[in-house]
Amino acid sequence: MPDLDSGHIFLTTLAPIKPGAPADDPHTSYEQRVRMALAMLPTAHQSPATQEAPFNSPFARNCRNHLARMFVLNDVVYNGRNTQNPLVSQIEGHNPLVPQHVDRLKAPYLIFCADVDAVTQESDALPTDLSPQQQQRVRASYARELWATMREELIAVYSNCYGFDTVQSADDFAAYLEKCHVETTMPFHDYYLQLPAFHILPVKPLIYGTLIPFVLGLAALALWLMGWTTLPLLGWSSLWTGLGSMLLGVVLAILAIRYAIRNGEKPLAPGKYDDLPSVLKSLYVQQQFSDFFIEQQGAAPDDLYEAFGAFMSQHKPSNRHTMTQKPGVISSADAQNVIS
Repeated sequence: MPDLDSGHIFLTTLAPIKPGAPADDPHTSYEQRVRMALAMLPTAHQSPATQEAPFNSPFARNCRNHLARMFVLNDVVYNGRNTQNPLVSQIEGHNPLVPQHVDRLKAPYLIFCADVDAVTQESDALPTDLSPQQQQRVRASYARELWATMREELIAVYSNCYGFDTVQSADDFAAYLEKCHVETTMPFHDYYLQLPAFHILPVKPLIYGTLIPFVLGLAALALWLMGWTTLPLLGWSSLWTGLGSMLLGVVLAILAIRYAIRNGEKPLAPGKYDDLPSVLKSLYVQQQFSDFFIEQQGAAPDDLYEAFGAFMSQHKPSNRHTMTQKPGVISSADAQNVIS
């Protein structure tokens, strides 16, 4: 299913950027203003090179973003001429020196891609499937969360795009992003600890169920051509039986193809710990337990038992929302990076 897989929404929006420049700053185009606003967005503390930066990414202010990216698309990439068999091209009289049609965008676009938990409340469990209306509610809830946590940054970027002039509230921004939404068919991440059973097709039953009517139809038609107007034992008309069997085979083949397509469109079920709070908690516990393991080397059994009990009481591994790592940071070694 587009936009939804493994319990996550893979959001893609395209917002057309205004042409020209604003009257109060005619020397800076709207496109350049978008690029400047994007350049001013701080990077998350996601690497040793950025973890000491004074500011964190505004997308780290909520616990739904697994990935977020904004960039400007000036135009589509030209991949060269459409390939064609040279003999066919020569016969049809195509001149390779004559340029082919090249697709172009009418305006540069601000692209926003995000991979977020498909929930409307951060405490909700990841869903296995959502209707299109439910997906829309998730996108709207996410847009309102962005507006509540990074309103100034959004205005600085999107104020240079078509249609944003009327956006004054979280609901307005949600409606605006929905207008810019395009379907996404490729996921951005995978947290599976164990791959689920994919949607395996019953290939043999589908093939046999489709071929058997064809084979019976061909046999009946062959008997009719040899002069057997009725089928032995059954007494049915060999012509009409053959034609009916062939028609049944066609119908079954169409149904089998539609079943295979629907089966492939079904989203994968979410993993057990695929939501962002669980991922952050896992990172936190992993780091804390590594330190605990080192510190307890050579400890006596009773001391180790007592220390482990204290570890469980302090770090609360079963609670995803306390004693966990903050979004947008690479390490929980600094107490400022811990939600306590």
